[in-house]
Amino acid sequence: MNLAQNTAEALRATRDNWLRSLLTISLIAIGITALVGILTAIDGIEQNIASGLSDLGANSFDVKNKDNNMRSRRRGIVEKIESPLKYNEVMEFEKRFSQNVSPQDAVTIYTNVGFGTEVKYQSEKTNPNSAVIGIDENYNLVKGLNIQEGRGFTTLDIQRGSQFALIGKELKETLFKENSPIGKRIVVKGYGFTVIGLLEGKGGVGSASSTDRSVLIPLPMANILGNDRQLTYTITVGVQNSMQIEALMGEATGLMRIIRGDKLTQKASFEVSNSDALSSSLGETTGILRLGGAGIGFLTLLGASIGLMNIMLVSVTERTREIGIRKAIGASAKQIRGQFLIEAIVICLLGGLFGIFLGISLGNIVAKFIGSADAKFIIPWLWMFIGIIICIFVGLAAGVYPAYKASNLDPIESLRYE
Repeated sequence: MNLAQNTAEALRATRDNWLRSLLTISLIAIGITALVGILTAIDGIEQNIASGLSDLGANSFDVKNKDNNMRSRRRGIVEKIESPLKYNEVMEFEKRFSQNVSPQDAVTIYTNVGFGTEVKYQSEKTNPNSAVIGIDENYNLVKGLNIQEGRGFTTLDIQRGSQFALIGKELKETLFKENSPIGKRIVVKGYGFTVIGLLEGKGGVGSASSTDRSVLIPLPMANILGNDRQLTYTITVGVQNSMQIEALMGEATGLMRIIRGDKLTQKASFEVSNSDALSSSLGETTGILRLGGAGIGFLTLLGASIGLMNIMLVSVTERTREIGIRKAIGASAKQIRGQFLIEAIVICLLGGLFGIFLGISLGNIVAKFIGSADAKFIIPWLWMFIGIIICIFVGLAAGVYPAYKASNLDPIESLRYE
């Protein structure tokens, strides 16, 4: 029998024993669903995070407070807690650093006034989960934010500390429904702000990090709203030429050390990091997640292969007389082995195809639920190909012993089998 005949015979045997075949196919499908689904979800989440990182600027770096939670201990001595960047320090940095960069590069300063803020407009109000961010005139440019309606802040708006605001798409839909928010007055932390701009929808990794739920106000007003606590200021430098980013990071480090009064013998009292470092960290994390997902899928498929082998052994026993008849009319041991191997592979491929479809669907649903509802639908061609290869391998592994056992049956004894 050739390959086509063996495949047709395998499909016939599968149809004749449909309930047993369905259970076996389900075992394989669950294993492939676990493998492809987890890996698809990881790809979707990674793509969503990478998209969020790209919003920070493809070539940018941050100057920010040192993470005191990551202080090292050496010989029982803990590094001292570094004081946060002060407003006058970041403003001095922006003034001096801007004079040394090209016109295409931009420096922005921003601070988070609060992440759990309620925003009101007349009788409408949001849940207390909106972010209020104090920014300067370069923030939108460096962060890649576009204005959908209205305008952004001008230098004069920032200098005067005008009570103007830019709001995200989700806030607009909650407070203004289908109406335009431009010119309307909202209340944030007891202060009134006139909306002058609506930001384009961005989505994000979780709603908390999305600008869609943010109110952007001038930096001087942010200082007033946050005068009851120590605000955290971050400086982001957007660099046009990626070849210069390392040099500018070094220059920024030196300048901030001078402003902060750091001695040559001590470590910097602040941090300088770029988006490449975040991307690298993301790659390492998703790599570990992929290994974990592959491990879970492998264990599930291992159980499925054992179940398939058991089913094939039962099939050999039930079809002993059929095997005897085939041998009696001239079928060789090689042909018998091929028949049962192909039957095992066909069952695996049927389960694999169903599992791939289910895995892609579930993986994208999970990615959209954890990430952004606007995330693109992912078709992981690589994992689909790997899934098919694994199905063939599992079919071979599970079918070798039953096929070998079937090919070694004595034709005379098989014909007498009841």
